[in-house]
Amino acid sequence: MSAIAEKQEEGADQRSRRAGGREARRAMRAAPLADDVRPIRPGLEGGRYKPLDQNDLERIHEAVLTVLETVGFANAIPSCIEALTRAGATLGEDGRLRFPRNLVLDTIKRAARHFTLHGQDPKHDMVIQGTRVHYGTAGAAVHLVDVEKRQYRESLLQDIYDAARLVEGLDNIHFFQRPMVPRDIPDPLEMDFNTLYACVMGTSKHVGTSFTVRENVKPALDLLYAIAGGEDNFRARPFVSNSNCFVVPPMKFAEDACGVLEACVEGGIPILLLSAGQAGATAPAAIAGAVVQAVAEVLVGLIYVNALKPGHPAIFGTWPFVSDLRTGAMSGGSAEQAVLSAACAQMAQFYDLPGGSAAGMSDSKLPDIQAGYEKGITNVMAGLAGLNLVYESAGMHASLLGFCLESLIIDNDMLGHCLRCVRGLEVSDEALSVDTISEVCLSGPGHYLGNEQTLRLMQTEYFYPAVGDRFSPKEWNEKGRPDILMRAIAEKKRVLAERFPRHVPRVVDEKLRARFEELIKLPRSGMGG
Repeated sequence: MSAIAEKQEEGADQRSRRAGGREARRAMRAAPLADDVRPIRPGLEGGRYKPLDQNDLERIHEAVLTVLETVGFANAIPSCIEALTRAGATLGEDGRLRFPRNLVLDTIKRAARHFTLHGQDPKHDMVIQGTRVHYGTAGAAVHLVDVEKRQYRESLLQDIYDAARLVEGLDNIHFFQRPMVPRDIPDPLEMDFNTLYACVMGTSKHVGTSFTVRENVKPALDLLYAIAGGEDNFRARPFVSNSNCFVVPPMKFAEDACGVLEACVEGGIPILLLSAGQAGATAPAAIAGAVVQAVAEVLVGLIYVNALKPGHPAIFGTWPFVSDLRTGAMSGGSAEQAVLSAACAQMAQFYDLPGGSAAGMSDSKLPDIQAGYEKGITNVMAGLAGLNLVYESAGMHASLLGFCLESLIIDNDMLGHCLRCVRGLEVSDEALSVDTISEVCLSGPGHYLGNEQTLRLMQTEYFYPAVGDRFSPKEWNEKGRPDILMRAIAEKKRVLAERFPRHVPRVVDEKLRARFEELIKLPRSGMGG
């Protein structure tokens, strides 16, 4: 046989072996995986990235205690003053409540930790502890981004429901806090009630929502108790939490939100204690100072909740935002925001409290390259820092002013990458692969494509994007040269035409509509009939 013929035969043999490996890999990809062996999943443990060292953490903590003892809080409502002074706070002649350090430390020691945020479906339950990471939505955007027209329009109630049912099928978005305000419902009671209704009907994942005033909590509780099959059932597995901006930075109580907090604690709803100062505007421009203020503000909320009901589940929601100091405008996609959120994760871990903060709030107006790098950097840093609940992580644009349904789909891929980074790599005798290298190089085909290790690890070690482009240029050209936005638009349209969640049975919804009559504004036609 000639040398040329030998090489042709060898090449054909290699192509045959690689084709066999390709077919084996396709077969492995088709096999479903149990949740506990998937390459990424809710609750992966982060904590490898630490922008603060131990001395930094202790200095921030000491500054927090000093601020709470000497500066304190203004504008407390009478019921708040009564609860906090009973717990040990002091009311000064200037009307400010101040907090002795022993009260702060005792509250931290006694506070709820290592608890579960439930979904309507138990498979979506999230254990919030340590450095376990979960990504979700949040926000109060007043616009929906229409990517096909490159326009912003006012967000509607239907958009909230549509976002929820998209999230229901997006594995890397683990919870759904309402991301938009329904601008078609101006009445505060109707807005609060229908926002909650659209969220809990659209997804069986854990839901976060807000209320404008205390009086709006009771009808919401009636709705939740009915869906849960009774008050006791909801209290045992609360599948909704209250995002509560009880503080107006710097260091003042928000009077209406305090009333809401009290009603939610009484009704059995977990509380996200949310401090959202803006560095350079309503919080110090120094990044460390912004962390100090946020931690101090949230710890006051923790004292408040525990004064009302010791051990009530509350999330340490330090959400300091960043200003572009050239204009004063918020810059949610900035590098400073990424560092702030990671530092806040460390402070939650310092206190061993369940922590939530914000990342993924792109300044870009559209799902473009800028949005990609801003979302990816801020979200992966929060995850690597071990933040338990990463809010705003998907769909958000224009520094919380615009929300995009297509971005939910794109960001689900992005969050998959973040989670894979959070997981890191395992180093074991088997993973070091000495025997595999020896087998392939000394007695095998000279490549790993069809190797037993490759086939075994391809699903458990590797993440594959759903809409991200990994085509070769030839394949991409043959498929009509699609970009990720085209694929996301098509996927959004497909899902919204087909997916109408039914985790709340029709008979239960009929009873809700009969009971609340004209209060429910989301029409059946928008929910699949």
